[in-house]
Amino acid sequence: MHMCCLLFSRQSVRLLSRVPSRTCRRLPLGSLFLTKIFPGPVSLSSSGLWCTASVKMSTEAEIEREAILGPLRRAVGEQGEVVRRLKDEKCPKLQLAEAVMELKVRKKALESKEQELTPPSEKFDRGPMEELIKARFFYGPSFNIYGGVAGLYDFGPVGCAMKSNLLSLWRSHFILEEGMLEVDCSMLTPEPVLRASGHVDRFSDFMVKDVVTGDCYRADHILSQHLEQLSMDPKCTAEKKKEYEEVMLQVDNYSQSELGDLLRKYEVKATLTGNGLSAPVEFNLMFGTSIGPAGNTPGFLRPETAQGIFVNFKRLLDYNNGKLPFAVAQIGKAFRNEISPRSGLLRVREFEMAEIEHFLHPDKRNQFPKFRNVCDVKLNLYSACNQMDGKPPQLIGIGEAVRKVLNMTAFNYYYAGG
Repeated sequence: MHMCCLLFSRQSVRLLSRVPSRTCRRLPLGSLFLTKIFPGPVSLSSSGLWCTASVKMSTEAEIEREAILGPLRRAVGEQGEVVRRLKDEKCPKLQLAEAVMELKVRKKALESKEQELTPPSEKFDRGPMEELIKARFFYGPSFNIYGGVAGLYDFGPVGCAMKSNLLSLWRSHFILEEGMLEVDCSMLTPEPVLRASGHVDRFSDFMVKDVVTGDCYRADHILSQHLEQLSMDPKCTAEKKKEYEEVMLQVDNYSQSELGDLLRKYEVKATLTGNGLSAPVEFNLMFGTSIGPAGNTPGFLRPETAQGIFVNFKRLLDYNNGKLPFAVAQIGKAFRNEISPRSGLLRVREFEMAEIEHFLHPDKRNQFPKFRNVCDVKLNLYSACNQMDGKPPQLIGIGEAVRKVLNMTAFNYYYAGG
């Protein structure tokens, strides 16, 4: 809906042919590709069911680009070798952690320079587009006449039709064509199920509040945003910029107290008001409730659809006559009490999920007959080794990648658009 085309592997060539003279960049998610449309020249090619688009670059520009990136790639490769050596020698964890941090900093510098040298694309102003589709009621904020609630949306007639067609195509491509089992499980989940899965204890983010207005922010997000702004200041020294980058690289790994220390150290203020912030507190993202009139059975609205599949595994195995492998799919609602919903439909509190769990025998996980249908499909992969060596992504056949880089033929069958 946000000026994106949803492309499926079997329709990729047909759909892309309808958007000539544009450059398509996409992220593969199984057989679903989210493709952003950018102005510019396009070169289309296909291999099997895989269709790619690339910006034409002159040889001279490529040579100049590599001359700039070469030293950065070598720096990453040298540090990658240091990390490998320390692992082989089983050096102290602190020494290894410092080496890994330096590797991340060098990789970040390489990625930033690559992004800087990428041909600029025309910026898209999403605001007017969103206002238009809301005015025509593709979708709109729920309960708007009562002030609305952030993160909740209603789909109008056209939005419902688009959603229905998308789910129908997904069901046809995966469930029907691949012979998967489909379930439809309860959205209301007893507390013991989600405690066993770890959601009760760990499905949370750290939150801070504006001490005056009470507005809530995710602690890691507001810290990263503040450091990005500081690093963009022309007066920021190279040493300080490196410090900020190191913090941002580790922002997901900090504990509650460490985040609090960093927020105070860098004097982070509320984004909207500039007021001070409270200390970080842990906030569970699940919607809690009680089941039954007595309220003695605690429960939650499910944060994802997987648990319903897992708890029914024995029934599904019996239904499949005890044979592995088999795949189970479920389409349904999930709920997450996001601290700060934003970006339209990209971060909401109630949303539709379409999920697949594929069950394999642990001793036969690479015995997947259908994989031979896609083993010659080529993908642009960025292996861990290439990342540590400072090398660019590599175009490689999925069959060769399974032997060298990847694992599990079943997963890569779907990744290749099977």
